[in-house]
Amino acid sequence: MSQLISRATAGLVAVIIGFTSSIALIYQLVMVLGGTPDLVASWVLMLGLAMGASSIALSYYYKVPILIAWSTTGAALLISSAQGYTLNQAVGAFMFSAVLVFLCGITGIFERVMNKIPSQLACAMLAGVLVNFGIDVFNFMNELPLVIGVMVAVYLFGKRYFPRFAMLAVVVVGFLMAGFTGQIDTSSWQWKLSEFAFIAPEFDLNAMISVGLPLFIVTMTSQNLPGIAVLKAHQYKAPVSAALNVTGLLNVLIAPFGGYSINLAAITAAICMSPEADKNPDKRYWASIAGGVFYIIMALLAATLVGLVASLPQALILALAGIALFATIASSLQQALTEAYYTEAAIVTFLVTASNLTLFTVGSAFWGIVAGVITLVMTRKD
Repeated sequence: MSQLISRATAGLVAVIIGFTSSIALIYQLVMVLGGTPDLVASWVLMLGLAMGASSIALSYYYKVPILIAWSTTGAALLISSAQGYTLNQAVGAFMFSAVLVFLCGITGIFERVMNKIPSQLACAMLAGVLVNFGIDVFNFMNELPLVIGVMVAVYLFGKRYFPRFAMLAVVVVGFLMAGFTGQIDTSSWQWKLSEFAFIAPEFDLNAMISVGLPLFIVTMTSQNLPGIAVLKAHQYKAPVSAALNVTGLLNVLIAPFGGYSINLAAITAAICMSPEADKNPDKRYWASIAGGVFYIIMALLAATLVGLVASLPQALILALAGIALFATIASSLQQALTEAYYTEAAIVTFLVTASNLTLFTVGSAFWGIVAGVITLVMTRKD
């Protein structure tokens, strides 16, 4: 029973963090494209169902904790790059991007490249992706010192006396503290059913080049690349091509209903791969399956949850993410520095990834790996 609760808690925390930390971006994206709040709920409904079903299917089939998520960086990119295009043109661009992802999977190109990257650099990149979430726990203490301070204290106490339920205790205490201190605005809460909204795609060449191609690049380098790194860092054999095949093809099908981009999760997936999810690494895939179930529940309640999320302080959600990732950040750094031969390259990878570097619309995760490989080649003595 305790293992079941631990797995379910890890899946729930992953979904809460993934949903609440980026729903505002999706809301803004839909508004930029001329949509309405009801359309936002429709997009979240379709995305949640797709992410839930694919997470469950992939995790169960491969017995590996594979969590699928929407592209947070993709949504951020689209807010600026999709301006000036219609919803129909944007959907055509989403489908074009998804086809490119599918081609990467069916040809195996991306997997062959990933297999040549040393695991130390993959771990360093993962640590670089996650470290700012850990730092933000203490940055946000400036905003909610009592709430976040108590959350950290509960986490440390829980890790010593009830490690399996430490994160569940943090979630419960965090929400209770936010409510007691008046940090939750319930005025936007209302019960409402979500409905699917079909948007016919329009394949505009400019939109495909200006919107679809950058979305593909960002999804592969800033989302799928870290997602694979998370699996490698936790010693799992990542079914890279199969995951790209499934997410790419599924993305083509759901794009007309608002599925702008789905991909391998990294930050939230790391929560499902942590020792808190299950002490046995071979059983942690059940945490991702639980996450998939919670995704589907989230999708069915999308219209209500859009208002609920708006009532929660962002600092609380981001602090929850950081606390949940403490152990993963520590283990990633430890593995990245296990061999002296890779130490300098790993540190460069970590620093570049943790930076705000963006070149040619490509984020720091990709450039971190590039910088690490260059450092390794330039400094090796053999």
